[in-house]
Amino acid sequence: MTPTALAPAGFAMLLAFMLYRRFRRLFGRQPVQPARMKVRIAILGVVGAMLMLRGSHDPSMALALTLGFAGGAALAVLGLRLTTFETTPQGRSYTPHGGIGLVLSALLLGRLAYRWFVIAPAFDGARAAGADPFSAFQRSPLTFALFGLLIAYYVAYYAGILLHESRGAKAVARDEAVPPPREPGA
Repeated sequence: MTPTALAPAGFAMLLAFMLYRRFRRLFGRQPVQPARMKVRIAILGVVGAMLMLRGSHDPSMALALTLGFAGGAALAVLGLRLTTFETTPQGRSYTPHGGIGLVLSALLLGRLAYRWFVIAPAFDGARAAGADPFSAFQRSPLTFALFGLLIAYYVAYYAGILLHESRGAKAVARDEAVPPPREPGA
């Protein structure tokens, strides 16, 4: 295998691994890991801010991103209502509603695959003309809206889990601070 063929193969393997990890977190009991969730919120917040900056130059892109953010936040509220929280000997955990995350991920991957196959023939022409072949990916309001939907969903969902956990920790501390009731005649 030549070095030029190794780079796409390595990228494909990395992408497959990332997708495997993403889909694994959609199903079954997940431990509550506040530090990781805060990092994910920060990273997605930065990506969302960058998309907002990019979208601010085009009204249709800004509208698509705003609608995506609103839809993602609404889905996160629904997702949090469908999430079950548990305390086990291993610690606090939650079980997400896999359908919402699966549909969001499938929508995004389907849209990206569609855009790739539609725009791929134009890549050769753009490269020959000396233009950026990926610029067509940046001009789709639907793709922008799906990115906004996914970003807002996960930011709001993780923030909701962290809020639920902080409320749960306060309730546990309050319950431990209250002395047990006295028995009559004691």
